[in-house]
Amino acid sequence: MTATVVRYEPRGGARTLLSAKDQEVCIAGPAGTGKSLAMLQKAFYTSLMVPGCRSLVVRQTHAALTGSTLVTFEQQVATAALAEGVVRWFGGSPRKPPAYQFANGAEILVGGLDRPEKFLSTEFSRIYVDEATQISLTALETLITRLRANADTYRQIILACNPDHPKHWIKQRCDEHTMRMIHSLHRDNPLYVNADGTLTARGIDYMAKLDALTGVRRLRYRDGIWAAAEGMVYEGWSDPVHVIEPFDVPAGWVRWITVDFGFTNPFVAQLWAEDPDGRLYLIREWVRTRMLVEDHAVVIRDRLLAGQPRPRAIITDHDAEDRATLERKLGMGTQAAHKSVSDGIQAVGARLKAAGDGRPRLFVFRNALLDRDPEMDAASLPIGLAEEVAGYVWAVKPGNSGGLKEEPVKENDHSCDAARYMVAARDLAGVPRVRGWL
Repeated sequence: MTATVVRYEPRGGARTLLSAKDQEVCIAGPAGTGKSLAMLQKAFYTSLMVPGCRSLVVRQTHAALTGSTLVTFEQQVATAALAEGVVRWFGGSPRKPPAYQFANGAEILVGGLDRPEKFLSTEFSRIYVDEATQISLTALETLITRLRANADTYRQIILACNPDHPKHWIKQRCDEHTMRMIHSLHRDNPLYVNADGTLTARGIDYMAKLDALTGVRRLRYRDGIWAAAEGMVYEGWSDPVHVIEPFDVPAGWVRWITVDFGFTNPFVAQLWAEDPDGRLYLIREWVRTRMLVEDHAVVIRDRLLAGQPRPRAIITDHDAEDRATLERKLGMGTQAAHKSVSDGIQAVGARLKAAGDGRPRLFVFRNALLDRDPEMDAASLPIGLAEEVAGYVWAVKPGNSGGLKEEPVKENDHSCDAARYMVAARDLAGVPRVRGWL
């Protein structure tokens, strides 16, 4: 094998991760501390040193994996090895998933949990999960069952993530000592912090962005705290209860679409299904900034509605010009949303509570989000309903730090607005009249 030189300066949590041998490990901390890089470096080193070692790098979605995690691997971890031929990329085949193949027979398979068919039939010695708060406990347990390959090394699954809600299953698993928690800090990242603790030029710019965050997002992404939002609007929301594994939705269930228009702020389109008992399921969601309505219409037609029955109604924000464009491009009519905020929030809150059979009346599919918006990801903004809810908080009255207004803070609320349109249309305004194809 060619003597490939890999230059990497592990500090703090990253250094600890490289030597950790626990079967379950989570490296968690604020945004920009080098968690994913440390995890990928360990995957690379292990593959170089252990012939025949089979590993898996995985995220919730294949698109997020290829658009972010694998870019980091190729540009910051394996650049020289790929150039020298020590590692080569295999793009996959009908029988084998994509993988980085090493000259010593080691492999790093890659995949998204939205496309698990190929890699879940394989056995691994190491599994690496990026942005792990996005996956379910069921997914983790399934992945652990694949830790049974026979390479000459210990078996391990590593999760990398930013902090989330303090009741998230990752935090609870670490608190119960089933999983080891390794804390990652900004001073661990040489890109942003010098060895003497001063910020680099890039660090000054990056930390200024984090310092501008507010509320629960500042606590999580700037300070690294597993925090719940103070003054949370939907106190009845619980990820383990309301975010569910996807299933094949019967064609006979009613479909609805809700739309919240935006350009600089995100445009949101949600596809909902209603079961015979009136429960609502968010099964697909499109969130994207800086796109024209006519381009969003193509996504709604070709992806949101792909393979789905015709929706009973498309319920939208009130912008007349955007509604007209959407109707023209889709060839369908739209209906103006019930916009009253207070009663709409109360209606959503009522659906989050357990009904007579012990189940709530509103759910979100874990894989509902079609794609992640790169600009929103770069700014550490929540994307989609399941991520927005935790930071959806009541506004504080001016001059009264202890009081709350009757309306929520108007930021990072676009998916919440679209969900409110759905519930309000169903529970407050009666069943919308059907408007067919134009």
